[in-house]
Amino acid sequence: MSELLVNPGVEMRNAPLEIHHFRWRLVVATGFVLAMFALLFGRFFYLQVVQYEHFHTLAEANRISILPIAPNRGIIADRNGIVLAHNYSAYTLEITPGKVRDLDALIDELSTLIEIAPKDRRRFRKLLEESRNFESLPIRTRLSDEEIARFAANRYRFPGVEINARPFRHYPQGEMFSHVIGHIGRINQRELDQIEADNMMATYRGTTHIGKLGLEQSYESLLHGTTGVEKVEVDSGGRAVRTLSRTPPESGDNLVLKLDARLQEVVNKAFGERRGALVAIEPETGGVLAFVSKPGFDPNLFVDGIDTQSWNELNTSPDRPMINRALAGTYPPGSTFKPFMALAALFYGKRTPQQVIQDPGYFMFGGRQFRDSRPGGHGQVDMHKSIVVSSDVYYYMLANDLGIDAISRFMPLFGFGSRTGIDLPGESAGILPSQEWKMRRFKQKWYAGETISVGIGQGYNSYTPLQLAVATATLANDGVMFRPHIVDFIENARSRERTKIEPRPLPTPDLKPEYIAVVKQAMIGVNREGTGARVFAGAGYTSAGKTGTAQVVGIKQGEKYVESRVQERYRDHSLFIAFAPADKPTIALAVIVENGGFGARAAAPIARQVFDYYLLGKKPAQPAPEVEDASAY
Repeated sequence: MSELLVNPGVEMRNAPLEIHHFRWRLVVATGFVLAMFALLFGRFFYLQVVQYEHFHTLAEANRISILPIAPNRGIIADRNGIVLAHNYSAYTLEITPGKVRDLDALIDELSTLIEIAPKDRRRFRKLLEESRNFESLPIRTRLSDEEIARFAANRYRFPGVEINARPFRHYPQGEMFSHVIGHIGRINQRELDQIEADNMMATYRGTTHIGKLGLEQSYESLLHGTTGVEKVEVDSGGRAVRTLSRTPPESGDNLVLKLDARLQEVVNKAFGERRGALVAIEPETGGVLAFVSKPGFDPNLFVDGIDTQSWNELNTSPDRPMINRALAGTYPPGSTFKPFMALAALFYGKRTPQQVIQDPGYFMFGGRQFRDSRPGGHGQVDMHKSIVVSSDVYYYMLANDLGIDAISRFMPLFGFGSRTGIDLPGESAGILPSQEWKMRRFKQKWYAGETISVGIGQGYNSYTPLQLAVATATLANDGVMFRPHIVDFIENARSRERTKIEPRPLPTPDLKPEYIAVVKQAMIGVNREGTGARVFAGAGYTSAGKTGTAQVVGIKQGEKYVESRVQERYRDHSLFIAFAPADKPTIALAVIVENGGFGARAAAPIARQVFDYYLLGKKPAQPAPEVEDASAY
């Protein structure tokens, strides 16, 4: 019976041993689980306690967006409060190229919703070349409410495209102040590098534009203002939920100019379609009353980014509208140089006012004949008459007696050959010739015959209309020179407190008052009985002036200049300097009309209209007419 219960094929189980093994495995598993929990707890502790500040900052950064708020740019106004540059807000359709795969296809699709003209595309392409892919660039500005609504309904179709409210700069006077106010434009890489070098990145956060020319450039630091900051809570899609805090931007300072917008308008009208420049200055302060370069350009073209076609038209135009003739254009002064040559003669004792020379209509030097503009000459000529009738022979002789060294030492006393320091960028120094200058420029020595032409404002002489105006204002102010300035006040946009730009006197020529009186009296004679008499006949005030004619191309010896045989752009320039009222001048000016012929023909009539308005309030009905038969004046 017992044998039947025994199964030799079945192994007996060791229960105690199995229990021992189970307990061991349980301990190991428990230890492993505890170790994992300890490791997990340690990691949680590290992330939530040790690294709390770091991850809290990251979380806040995901939740909170810090947005820069661009400040309003300062306003520019003339002395009477007429606004020359201001701001307005408008909606802009902008594309971030780095977020778009096929830019052309995107723009084509956008154009089915919003009108995108060919010039908009050209402007966008130009901006794209100058910018970086992550920058948001405008494809259309000044969207209508209907266009905004159409895009909003289809926004999901256009990743990388946004509508943003942007401040825009506007120049209501257009071309009239283009060369003095300048314009703003998008910040390029060179300017961005300079901003970084100047540690100004915080100031320019959120700003896409900067002053490029004129006052917009020279007063950029004051006009720009201070950027504000807005903290906005956003959702997972990046959409704003609520504003947490806001530090408002501080608007830039306003500029109040010495310029008179109505006078500027008179000057523009007086020029008509002619090319040239005029600068009018208040002699007692150096304040610039009018600053005109013709032709100009529309500065509003540059605010959104000028398109390639418009840019090429401006740059290839034979009239060169982008050149600031008043500031950077240099011209031979012609006979407007003669009053200063007369002062040099008195200063060095080379002439007395009463000393007379014989003017036969030519001057012989080194076997060459230097002719006077009047055949047969002016007969006996003293200093007064030399200026009144504009005798070339008198100044040929005088230049020869003075020599180039004396001339080049004296003329800087009136600002010739150096920058005036006006508060505008891009000023030219002009050329005051000397022996040292010629050797440096041409590696050649100076020849005595070259001095002869310098005496009548020809030869290597080359100055800006601004320099001529400053020299004339200094003469009108009895030899006291001031640095010319356009800005009169800087106005705080918040407090409206004004800071005046005080007149800055410059080194004054050490000239005897009687010397200046002689020359001023002769210039009065110019407008009474001399070369400017016909233009200023019947004026209700006494003025002083000097006509000038500057050669554009030289003529061979023995040949006679015949204007009708010369192409228009190679004809002589017409110049005129003047101040009024003669006894106590309140305005001094220099004007040049390119290829306008004799000074009394084109330039002097413009000066007459300017004086008539400024002194008498007479506004011209039409551009200044040219004086017929001006060759005799």
